[in-house]
Amino acid sequence: MKPVIALVGRPNVGKSTLFNRLTKSRDALVADQPGLTRDRKFGEGKLGEKSYIAIDTGGLSGDDDGVDALMAAQSWLAVEQADIVLFMADVRAGLTGVDEEIAHRLRSTGKTIYIVVNKIDGQNADVAMVDFHGLGLGEPFGISAVQGRGVTALINHVLEDLPESDEHEQDIDQYKGIRIAVVGRPNVGKSTLVNRVLGEERVVTYDLPGTTRDSIYLPFERDEQNYVLIDTAGVRRRRNVHEAIEKFSVIKTLQAIEDAHVVILMLDASEGITDQDASLLGFVLDVGRALVIAVNKWDGLESDQRDKVKRELEVKLPFVTFAKIHFISALHGSGVGDLFGSINVAYTSAMSKFPTPRLTRLLEDFVSANTPPISKGRRIKLRYAHQGGQNPPIIVIHGNQVESVPAAYKRYLMNAFSKQLKLKGTPLRIEFKSGTNPFEGRKNKLTTRQQQKRKRLMKHIKSKK
Repeated sequence: MKPVIALVGRPNVGKSTLFNRLTKSRDALVADQPGLTRDRKFGEGKLGEKSYIAIDTGGLSGDDDGVDALMAAQSWLAVEQADIVLFMADVRAGLTGVDEEIAHRLRSTGKTIYIVVNKIDGQNADVAMVDFHGLGLGEPFGISAVQGRGVTALINHVLEDLPESDEHEQDIDQYKGIRIAVVGRPNVGKSTLVNRVLGEERVVTYDLPGTTRDSIYLPFERDEQNYVLIDTAGVRRRRNVHEAIEKFSVIKTLQAIEDAHVVILMLDASEGITDQDASLLGFVLDVGRALVIAVNKWDGLESDQRDKVKRELEVKLPFVTFAKIHFISALHGSGVGDLFGSINVAYTSAMSKFPTPRLTRLLEDFVSANTPPISKGRRIKLRYAHQGGQNPPIIVIHGNQVESVPAAYKRYLMNAFSKQLKLKGTPLRIEFKSGTNPFEGRKNKLTTRQQQKRKRLMKHIKSKK
């Protein structure tokens, strides 16, 4: 499991700037104006081989009224979800009463806390940070988020302190069956679908303890096939599974997608495709999980509305043609049973294994039908292919000048392999690797020796004359 790092502190201390540094993005809005971030912002980062999820939060101003109270609630929820909390302060403003209030509450959470003092550029860091030692949160880290000073050392220290363990992977492996994550926006009908699935005939359910961060894995059996529903709607027990809990947790959703074999992305037919739907879909595609799309609340639409939704799906989701789309009513059960046929097909495709000779023969056929283009005066040569992974299927192609393969030709290969391998419900990834030429460099050396021999011969001939 990727560790979760939450950034909290007063407004305008540089949380969003540090977030952008940690995620190498410009996803958070940054300006010299307090209170710009009013909700949690999520991003992924990586340092060496260690990955993490960062959460940017709104400022904690100490005001319990209006929007500030909502911002504070979001910030403390981020703290609750995090493994590590970076409590940020502004060295130029010095230690404030609000800083002391935040530190007091953070100490009571039991979380691992680091005090990060920002904007030390142009400052004597040791002198400027003296006051922050008194917060009782350990040694302060001085950084400049704008310039990047001290940021790498900070995150290195944070990640080194995390224990390396495969406990979560072991927890996941104990669940036998196809793991299905049901994801979607709040009120789209996730809980209703989960309840409908678990309430169907021929379904046997039982409780097992939740894994890390309260994700609940619900094993069940249907038509003699084992499945595991990964509940992303919050902690739920069998006795109150009928309750429609729609508390949307981005962190749990991202982790559920990574743990799953197949993802059911739920859309609300009455609302169309929103930015949040697209964001979730983007993460599913980034991770490469098999996908089934369920358009819910279909029974409540008129004929013209249904036509409009179908047109919108064609326009906004042209890049997920591999995914089967189902129009369902989770409340009444119509179309729900049909989901499992697509789930099984998608799982089979995602976990398929293909022998190297077959992939290489297909590659030769594709290259013969559509020759790779010429790059730098030389033809790109693709020699052989083998499988590099599953869920999603990865095909590794070896050849020369593969770094010059155009995106259009890569898409051609992806589509051709997907069609010939009959992959349905899962994306396919193509990776290229340059083949090492054992004779590389010998040509020049051989030419040099020939030239030297020729010079000696010419010298000998001249001496005879």
